[in-house]
Amino acid sequence: MVKFIKAGKVVVLLQGRYAGKKAVVVRNHDEGTKDRPYGYAVVAGVERSPLKITRAMGKKKVAKRSRVKTFIKIINYNHMMPTRYALDLEAIKGTVSAETFKDPTQREDAKKVIKKLLEERYQTGKNKWFFNKLRF
Repeated sequence: MVKFIKAGKVVVLLQGRYAGKKAVVVRNHDEGTKDRPYGYAVVAGVERSPLKITRAMGKKKVAKRSRVKTFIKIINYNHMMPTRYALDLEAIKGTVSAETFKDPTQREDAKKVIKKLLEERYQTGKNKWFFNKLRF
């Protein structure tokens, strides 16, 4: 079987709290581990996408509406649908590790770093489709 879910691949989550949300694979584990004997991936995604902005809005309102709420999660391969898109986020790889999920404070720190990176990417206008809500 071809391993096509690699780091940087954009996926749509199908099950659970974040069903229908877009995420990017940070780390993949095709064979699984001792405590998780199935193929899974660590993903970072957009829980709440930025809102629409018009020209009449002030700087403060634009800043507030441009916020991105993020999440990090370990997801079974069966619960994600890969897309043809990929994001190059080398900086995220270093922030998320196996120990990140053991301690809640580390998890919060990782989420803050990911939020900063994704907001920066949104501000520059790269990968606009990643920050749009899925319509179905």
